[in-house]
Amino acid sequence: MTDLQIVKSEKNQNNEQAVSCPIDFAFQRIGGKHRGKILWFLHEHQVLRYGELKRLIRGITPKMLTQTLRELEQDGMILRKVYLEVPPKVEYTLTAASIELIPLLYGLRGWAQKRMVE
Repeated sequence: MTDLQIVKSEKNQNNEQAVSCPIDFAFQRIGGKHRGKILWFLHEHQVLRYGELKRLIRGITPKMLTQTLRELEQDGMILRKVYLEVPPKVEYTLTAASIELIPLLYGLRGWAQKRMVE
């Protein structure tokens, strides 16, 4: 059995699929249409508000942005800081776990740029 094979797959307490394959685990955290873009823009800007993310990510609906941000927060990839003021202010930043991914995103970006030229 290789490192990439799933040893077992069962439901955890939250009725989510528990995965023991590292590749599957990684792509569940960063896969998806907009997750990588959100992480990349937060890396470039350090701190972004909801409206700023909405402007940076073309073609994303408010519902999808909200859902993706919630999922990234639940997965421990971003931090959401709420300021108690009027109007409400919310800022998003990367966590230490997602900062570890940045060199890998650079590598993936370089790979994709080469393939896009071909």
